[in-house]
Amino acid sequence: MAMQWFVLRVASNKEEQVRETLARKMQVEGVEGVGRILVPTEQIKRIRAGKQRVHKRKLYPGYVFMEMELGEDGKVPQNAWYVIKDTMGAGDFIGTEGVPTPMRDTDVAKMLKEAEKPEDTPNIKMEFEKGDMVKIREGAFENFEGTVDFIDAERGMVRVIVTIFGRSTPLDIEYWQIDKV
Repeated sequence: MAMQWFVLRVASNKEEQVRETLARKMQVEGVEGVGRILVPTEQIKRIRAGKQRVHKRKLYPGYVFMEMELGEDGKVPQNAWYVIKDTMGAGDFIGTEGVPTPMRDTDVAKMLKEAEKPEDTPNIKMEFEKGDMVKIREGAFENFEGTVDFIDAERGMVRVIVTIFGRSTPLDIEYWQIDKV
């Protein structure tokens, strides 16, 4: 039987710990038929007060992805199942009545593409688009509302058109200083 990907529920914020423990135990116990074990993450660049910080964010909190071969009965092989059940923080596979449901190929491709992105290009996470109504939450123009006109993702800046004394005025504001209305 060919290797397929399955989704294992795990305790929140224990994904990486469960992944490492499973990988180590599978190797120590000599469990056959288990491939890669992944916790897909993305790197997010945050700019605050001109300082850039990069941190990892889990794409699927509460889940670990496992590549493995099922037994003839469509169930997880016993030796692998005992290791998983014996791992603190590991839950059950997504599926029905002890039979895990394999991921669809399209979902696997998407997950692997996200998981294997080069880590040298973190993204700035911005939830704004041109034309969005926003409220400034900090700075000299606090509580003013305006419309997003331009987004400079490289610098983490957003140009907002605000009406001041009856005139439209463009303001360049750091993205974290505004909220969607």
